[in-house]
Amino acid sequence: MAQEITTKQLRKWLLAYATRIIENEAQLTELDTAIGDADHGVNMRRGMDILQKRLQEKEQAEEISAFLRSVAMTLISGVGGAAGPLYGTFFLRAATSPTNGSSIDLAQLTQMFRYGLDGLQQRGKAQADDKTMIDTIQPAVEALEAAVAAQQSAAVALAAARQAAHLGMKHTIEIEARKGRASYLGPHSIGHQDPGATSAYFLFETAAEVLTITGAD
Repeated sequence: MAQEITTKQLRKWLLAYATRIIENEAQLTELDTAIGDADHGVNMRRGMDILQKRLQEKEQAEEISAFLRSVAMTLISGVGGAAGPLYGTFFLRAATSPTNGSSIDLAQLTQMFRYGLDGLQQRGKAQADDKTMIDTIQPAVEALEAAVAAQQSAAVALAAARQAAHLGMKHTIEIEARKGRASYLGPHSIGHQDPGATSAYFLFETAAEVLTITGAD
């Protein structure tokens, strides 16, 4: 993979993410039925339908920061429940990270994710082991940062982030929820995978698939 990641590639990534969410709507609903309001799947599906349409409307070159802000506002308005503001915050804060016009390198991509994570934690006040999407995103971001420090390729870095995100998602099965609707269940939330952590995992899964395949496209 080329070390430069363009707006076009990010658009392809988020289109793939939207498709993955739509394909897994039933799974997300099932997970949320066990410990939440049973609406994460349908809410995410609704938002992804809107996001797909807007991403497909035009493919003109634009600065990455502007692109991310547009994605953020689409998610805030299109995804219902708590997920919309959270995912919107992630991309809105990611848009404030230092970028290089219509392309970024791996270090900038990693910083973009770090800004998004920090924004999420400031808004939702969740930390690792609270059984939320943070349990997926934080280890993935830390894996990216470690890869950048080790001067690894983007392909290796994104693969590491995907693996860390997957382990974080699975870790939510073992822990008690301390935030959100699931926290009302106390110890009964143990044994169930968090739906938000699952939809967040798809972000890194599709990034590893799409961004390492498209190369300099």
